[in-house]
Amino acid sequence: METKSFFIILSSVVFSLIITGASAQLREDFYRSTCPNVESLVRSAVTKKFTQTFVTAPATLRLFFHDCFVRGCDASVLLSSPNNRAEKDHPEDISLAGDGFDTVVKAKEAVDSDPQCRNKVSCADILALATRDVVSLAGGPFYKVELGRRDGRISTVASVQHKLPQPDFNLDQLNRMFSSHGLDQTDMIALSGAHTIGFSHCSRFSKRIYNFSPRNRIDPTLNFNYAMQLRGMCPVRVDPTIAIDMDPTTPRIFDNAYYKNLQQGKGLFTSDQILFSDGRSRDTVVRFASDKEAFNGAFISAITKLGRVGVKTGNQGEIRRDCTLVN
Repeated sequence: METKSFFIILSSVVFSLIITGASAQLREDFYRSTCPNVESLVRSAVTKKFTQTFVTAPATLRLFFHDCFVRGCDASVLLSSPNNRAEKDHPEDISLAGDGFDTVVKAKEAVDSDPQCRNKVSCADILALATRDVVSLAGGPFYKVELGRRDGRISTVASVQHKLPQPDFNLDQLNRMFSSHGLDQTDMIALSGAHTIGFSHCSRFSKRIYNFSPRNRIDPTLNFNYAMQLRGMCPVRVDPTIAIDMDPTTPRIFDNAYYKNLQQGKGLFTSDQILFSDGRSRDTVVRFASDKEAFNGAFISAITKLGRVGVKTGNQGEIRRDCTLVN
């Protein structure tokens, strides 16, 4: 037992050192001499896209999360494959809205329109900046972004398997997955708050409102009136393309309403509601629900840590000329 504990502690220390070593090469002023206007160029393109469709915000934020949790934050999720075998072709990623990908493409075009910046800024960094900008545009906090990531050259369907949190996860499963990326429970709860502007297809939660268990057709942790509303929006033979707002109160504002909804049994996924149902995480939900600034601060800390996951720096990877193709 002591030997097993020693190896668990040792592996945690080694993992921490690896994460620290890679992320230590990231810095906010990375492009100060090569592309000093990178942030304004990206923000201008993202703002234009955001004014065209609000979906830009949740789509870009979700794209960043999916990218970082699979192979690290290296823009591998953006790569296309001639035989449909890239990350984006996995069932978990097929639902990623096209507006997220288009946001990065438009931002890349804006950056490369400046001769000083052409092919100097990675797609991974552009995605990180665009994520910050959509959060801010939707009413969330504006935060500084660490830069210096390089783009990955590998993107496979297989690499996505078992790497993304599922809507039926319990707290232990969520904590286990997030901790594998150096993120603690508070980080996980703060990042879950991104669902304040998210949307989902009915199939992802239909079991909770129609066939939860032999004893309860409806998940007892789900607010009954909310469940009836969801049934109205998601009939049994619903169009699979129908999307439902994850925040039924302020779906177009990045705020702390997500946590207030959890207190009322209005978490869309089991993995949302469990954050309040489980006593080990409830206090954090209550704190974020009552203190928007506490949530904003925790979110900034968590998404900054997320942006360091598995990054490629220095001579690793490349700076893609086209975000959808390796050079």
